Amino acid sequence: MDINTDSTPYEIPSSDLMVLEGHTSEVFTCGWSPEGSLLASASGDSTARIWTIGDGPCNSTIQRRTPNVLVLKPLESRATEEHKDVTTLDWNVNFLLSEGTLLATGSYEGKVRIWNRYGELVRNLNNHCCPIFSLKWNKIGDYLLSGSVDRTVVVWNVKSGKPKQQFEFPAVVLDADWQNNDSFAVGSIDNMIYICKVGENRPVKRFSGHKNEVSAVKWDPSGSLLASCSDDTTVKVIPFQIWNVEQDVCLHDFREHRKETYTIKWSPTGAGTSNPNQQLLLASGSFDSTVNLWDVEQGRLLHTLNDHREPIYSIAFSLNGQYLASGSVDKCMNIWSVKEAKIVKTYNGDGIIFEVCWNK
Repeated sequence: MDINTDSTPYEIPSSDLMVLEGHTSEVFTCGWSPEGSLLASASGDSTARIWTIGDGPCNSTIQRRTPNVLVLKPLESRATEEHKDVTTLDWNVNFLLSEGTLLATGSYEGKVRIWNRYGELVRNLNNHCCPIFSLKWNKIGDYLLSGSVDRTVVVWNVKSGKPKQQFEFPAVVLDADWQNNDSFAVGSIDNMIYICKVGENRPVKRFSGHKNEVSAVKWDPSGSLLASCSDDTTVKVIPFQIWNVEQDVCLHDFREHRKETYTIKWSPTGAGTSNPNQQLLLASGSFDSTVNLWDVEQGRLLHTLNDHREPIYSIAFSLNGQYLASGSVDKCMNIWSVKEAKIVKTYNGDGIIFEVCWNK
């Protein structure tokens, strides 16, 4: 899809739009395979799906696609679909296993499953008893992390299909993110952030700066800075914070949002990326219907992106860092020029947009 940098936003034309039909309930999340040809989706209809997406242009009218799709639904889920929503997923290129590209899915019933790119079930990982809301592969793909409402995080040895280690926390885990191959951060509803390491029985660090539940944690591309966002209602302004793990202090405390900050994303720029000479940015999406772009080095607000009318559920940078997509409860997806802080494309859908993601 060509990006128009004209200052006047316009609707994505039907020639650039493809609708994938098949799910019978809300689609909660989606993700592109590493090579960019497969799109996985997870739904409240108890299934995940893998769609094969071609590289050719769409027709002159909206394409509605049902072929070239694999429906991922284990046999034991077909008897009853109650409480079996697929809540999260994550792709991995796993060089340690013969299956190659793998997809992990987590469900409301507490099940973790690993599938190959052909839709075949490779592993059933059973340890949780409550919904799974966080699922992440580590950098080299030998461990898979799952975080649950049951107040635990399990690090799985993917090759054996058994838990490598289980970490227990005082409260529900909302998000987790790997720093490297054996250390990760956890955000919880007890307002705390925990830094854990495989092989250590207790968190190696704890941060207590938030005043309400921590909805997301994300390491920057270099793994040296950790960003967190919260439902903190202190003085009715919701901050998110960047933690300097080495000094054990908060570097920046951004308080420009007026309501809960729900999602954060680092730009694929700066140290540790394929765009090392570009400025590192952090984006935050809030229930105040705005997206903020932050200059991390200077600790200041660069831009506030105003167009949505309802809470922001998802944001994502393009792979070159030049564009940012945002999805909202207002059924609208916007694509913004990061440099100009202007909309270059927009799409008005038929329902809440829970997730936006870019392929290659």
